[in-house]
Amino acid sequence: MDLVFIIDSSRSVRPTEFESMRKFMIDMINSLEIGPTHTRVGVVQYSSQVQNVFSLKSYFTKADMHKAINDIIPLAQGTMTGLAIQYAMNVAFTVEEGARPLAKRIPRVAVIVTDGRPQDRVTEVAAQAREAQIEIYAVGVQRADVNSLRAMASTPIDDHVFYVESFDLIQHFAIQFQDKLCVIDLCAQGNHGCEHLCVSSPGSYSCACRSGYKLNNDKKTCSAIDLCALGNHGCQHICVSNPGSYSCACRAGYRLNNDKKTCSMIDLCAQGNHGCEQLCVSSLGSYSCACRTGFQLNNDKKTCTSKYANKYYMCIEKMCAMH
Repeated sequence: MDLVFIIDSSRSVRPTEFESMRKFMIDMINSLEIGPTHTRVGVVQYSSQVQNVFSLKSYFTKADMHKAINDIIPLAQGTMTGLAIQYAMNVAFTVEEGARPLAKRIPRVAVIVTDGRPQDRVTEVAAQAREAQIEIYAVGVQRADVNSLRAMASTPIDDHVFYVESFDLIQHFAIQFQDKLCVIDLCAQGNHGCEHLCVSSPGSYSCACRSGYKLNNDKKTCSAIDLCALGNHGCQHICVSNPGSYSCACRAGYRLNNDKKTCSMIDLCAQGNHGCEQLCVSSLGSYSCACRTGFQLNNDKKTCTSKYANKYYMCIEKMCAMH
């Protein structure tokens, strides 16, 4: 994961209490597999201002992280927790600062440790951070406001909000916190059997389907949603279902109109290549030739001959025979 500690170093945190925070971060780091392709860690401290202690790209050994944490000088001012969350979202979790692209699906985790009540608004900025796919754990110590912790944390709240009565207990609490943070990703093990998507949750997983599909009763495989079967497609002739969409089509002899819903009969005569000498008569999916009044259709079903011409030639033949 990409893990950023957001540490309250306001004036209410006594020097001995801040030492307990250092120990908490170091214990957490010691329990993780650190490296460019494993877990990356950053640390931010805040009071009335925000200070980047080190970024996700700064160190890839535990020893370097330990030294940087031990060198922190507390800011000892106010408690602007909302400002710190804003900084984490806009700076600490950016690719430029060492976070891996969201497309790689590497969890982005923020651990906020505070002992007081925020002096600025946290609800809205925390919601924005969660929408930016940052998972927030809120750890309150001693004088921390529980309602503020709940406003900051990701859901389910009970898995992301922790409270300890004193800084002396925070190291013991670290083990419990690791169990919540370092859950086994059953999807990553690859034997989940989900046809499309595997959604991991602590100690479990569920299957899901891509857009345009629905989960079958076996809770593993997916079937395309037949939007045509819903009956409100509006197609005049034929509805053709596709995953997540549909299109209209026409029966043989018809063409789809510009509205992509209704159909009009194809006029084969209008296409001009029918070969009829005089008249073309269009019908569904076909056409036939005809002649104007006084003419008759020849055996080729294309050309026409005058009916009077035949009578004229018959008359001439009779006159020749009499002669």
